[in-house]
Amino acid sequence: MTDTITFCRGGGCTAKLGPGVLKKVLEKLPKAYDPNLLSGFDHNEDAAVYRLRDDLAIVQTLDFFPPMVEDPYTFGQIAAANALSDIYAMGGEVKTALNIVCFPEHMDLNILGAILQGGNDKVTEAGGVLAGGHSIQDSDIKYGLSVTGTIHPDRILSNCGCKPGDVLLLTKPLGTGILCTAARLKAVSSEQFQSAVKSMTTLNKYAAEALASCQVHACTDVTGFGLIGHLLEMLGEENCADLYADQIPILPGAKDCAEEFYLTAGGQRNRNHGQNRVAFLTSDFSLEEILYDPQTSGGLLVSLPEEDALRILPSLEGFGLKGNIIGTVIQREAKDSTEKIRVLPSRS
Repeated sequence: MTDTITFCRGGGCTAKLGPGVLKKVLEKLPKAYDPNLLSGFDHNEDAAVYRLRDDLAIVQTLDFFPPMVEDPYTFGQIAAANALSDIYAMGGEVKTALNIVCFPEHMDLNILGAILQGGNDKVTEAGGVLAGGHSIQDSDIKYGLSVTGTIHPDRILSNCGCKPGDVLLLTKPLGTGILCTAARLKAVSSEQFQSAVKSMTTLNKYAAEALASCQVHACTDVTGFGLIGHLLEMLGEENCADLYADQIPILPGAKDCAEEFYLTAGGQRNRNHGQNRVAFLTSDFSLEEILYDPQTSGGLLVSLPEEDALRILPSLEGFGLKGNIIGTVIQREAKDSTEKIRVLPSRS
């Protein structure tokens, strides 16, 4: 479909505003107080949580972006999986979703139909119901979902709360932003690109189900701010982390593409925001770029006891998720130091 190529120019979570820009805007907004608002934007959480009664809260999120692949059905699947992910990152259960659509009037409506079908199929797989939506005419295609879920107020997973001694578990490999950039320039093999597509279309529902039996201290999904950016949010002011380069799962071909400088503007914004707080004790440029790379529909990043992480790794593999323990949380000692993350060659 030749029309689809015209909108595949730099989509997915690489299109997000950088964390530095967002911080400047959000910190100027007044902080609303409501005792039933259990999670909001003031703590950089993945979704809003509002308590309806003592045993029930709703989880709300919204996410949309331009396409990062040429096939419209696949794009719909990826965009939906990415939007649904925030519900799982909070520990919630998906209930309903609404489409968000920007679409050029001159374009073939069959393309729009394929996008919406892809989104609907993922909502159904999540156990939710697609209940409507909103569309506008635009010069470029954008698609996503507003999603509502439910959760018990005592079982909310926060993106902060890491404990020293926890390990960091990542449930999907990294490299989607770099691979999608390279794919637009025909610089990756079909097999390598399909590995990225499979990762992006896989719901985090399955990782969340495996984590339900664990003592999770903090959880987030790795998306537009890259692994480094989202980990910095998780660590807060009290903790640091060591990451182990040889344990970080990476999609096939991503390192080669990074070495050939198939990079994203979003990755460079993430580097500019986080580089003063990261010490790379490896001389691996491609790994640095992958750790800053914006991920579209990335995996969950979880802080939890090591015994729990080791116990559920086989479950993740059973779902086809190539995750791994990638680091350790450490109590921050030197409060006057800006360094929060060290990237070591290995754990030993």
